[in-house]
Amino acid sequence: VSCSLSDSCQALQRRGIILCSYGVTSPSAVFGRPGRLRNRRHFQRGLVPMKWLKKCLETAPTPVWRDDLQNHTFLHTVYCQDGSPSMGLSEAYDEDQLFFFDFSQNTRVPRLPEFADWAQEQGDAPAILFDKAFCEMMIQQIGPQLDGKIPVSRGFPIAEVFTLKPLEFGKPNTLVCFVSNLFPPMLTVNWQHHSVPVEGSGPTFVSAVDGLSFQAFSYLNITPEPSDIFSCIVTHEIDRYTAIAYWVPQNALPSDLLENVLCGVAFGLGVLGIIVGIVLIIYFRKPCSG
Repeated sequence: VSCSLSDSCQALQRRGIILCSYGVTSPSAVFGRPGRLRNRRHFQRGLVPMKWLKKCLETAPTPVWRDDLQNHTFLHTVYCQDGSPSMGLSEAYDEDQLFFFDFSQNTRVPRLPEFADWAQEQGDAPAILFDKAFCEMMIQQIGPQLDGKIPVSRGFPIAEVFTLKPLEFGKPNTLVCFVSNLFPPMLTVNWQHHSVPVEGSGPTFVSAVDGLSFQAFSYLNITPEPSDIFSCIVTHEIDRYTAIAYWVPQNALPSDLLENVLCGVAFGLGVLGIIVGIVLIIYFRKPCSG
């Protein structure tokens, strides 16, 4: 499969954050849906064209399209900002994150264990470190010059909570807090159970989506009970905006005890129906007297 470079060397500066995104398309599946900031009335977009990127775009080969094939998008996004995390790298396939880069260890980290072998390949580490230095230079040199001169772009995060597996009471499961419409990618995620903080949640994974906005995932392992009430509290650090999503058990699969009870009731009703049927047959077969 021949690949071509598209959407390469894009950069924008939105309130102290610089993003460079490299998207590779291959003619074998479907483009991801364009990412967008949904609450448009709450923010303004500010794109800053970078003339020094024009040459890169002009030299990028044109994608080869075929009518009988659709396309996937592999998105490699490096971002830096005046906040935490100050630096990030996300690699996604059709908006599903595959890897992120741990800059403290200079290693690629797989999103799922199945991708661990691929993460061992570090041949592009020098290029990633160059992007890191370049992005930090952009923040230091260009950020102050644009401060107060371009509209502020901001997305208020939207949170929702769901289970990783079908719900069954008394059986281990995982709650997933999905955060969309995130920009810039500065957030903290906390879990509560009946309004009491919960410890032991997993790390929060932040990834870029097509359109240079972000999404995040946080996970919490639980053993659900019928009376549970969990909440995922997402705080957008740049403006302290808070989004809260609640989860209560609904549409749980029958437990083993309930299944046994239902089977017993059904069996009893079946036996009772047979007995009633036999009695009615005997009654109506009696000869009429007189």
